[in-house]
Amino acid sequence: MSEERFGEFVLVRRHDDGHVAELALDRPKAMNAVSTEMARSIGGACASLGADRDVRVVVVTSTHDRAFCVGADLKERNSLTDAELVRQRPVARGAYTGVLELPVPTVAAVHGFALGGGFELALSCDVIVADGTAVVGLPEVSVGVIPGGGGTQLLPRRVGAARAAELIFSARRVEAAEARELGLVDVLVEEGRDREEALALASRIAANSPVGLRAAKRALRLGHGLDLSAGLEVEDAAWRSVAFSGDRAEGVAAFNEKRKPQWPGQ
Repeated sequence: MSEERFGEFVLVRRHDDGHVAELALDRPKAMNAVSTEMARSIGGACASLGADRDVRVVVVTSTHDRAFCVGADLKERNSLTDAELVRQRPVARGAYTGVLELPVPTVAAVHGFALGGGFELALSCDVIVADGTAVVGLPEVSVGVIPGGGGTQLLPRRVGAARAAELIFSARRVEAAEARELGLVDVLVEEGRDREEALALASRIAANSPVGLRAAKRALRLGHGLDLSAGLEVEDAAWRSVAFSGDRAEGVAAFNEKRKPQWPGQ
């Protein structure tokens, strides 16, 4: 396993010959509250991972034992002038869009608090694995703002408009069992096993074609919300992008020869 640090607060670990990248939030003294510096580092790490053709899956984790991420750094926000807040906004937004726009499958490993921007980082992932200690929510209206890291758009896509409205308007925190029941998280595991289970899932995903994975994610993301006819056109375009690839040829050959594929990744 290799490690690379992006700034002071983000650590990237590489597993499975570099095919699984773990983006670890590493600001334990602040329970991973997202400061301007940390947001910039998350965005930079995502840009690097997105450009790395060896990476097939990204897992977002936390080094803090009681929190995934408690959201924006409100202490820092309290010190900013209006002009500084305006300048900070693109940097903050870049952290969330960085995760959201990763071209490979993404898995969040959540334990403890995942609130506000912390939950939005998880919502930006394709799959959320949570343990029994997880507490999630979007409490921004309780401090006079709104979810600004994609929450008002991502949450209703998961749970429907009315449920998202109830959760956002009430600012309530949701514990693990109810979060799984409502679809706020996808996989619920035993306490302390969120990272392990998320990495195991990532390894299973990474065994598949990297060309296929990127195309499947593109079809899922671009087709969401379109009418069926338009969505099928998105799917067809994604299919055409892989149908004549080296990965497709290798996958079919490996299936017929009853062996493990050796993906060329192109």
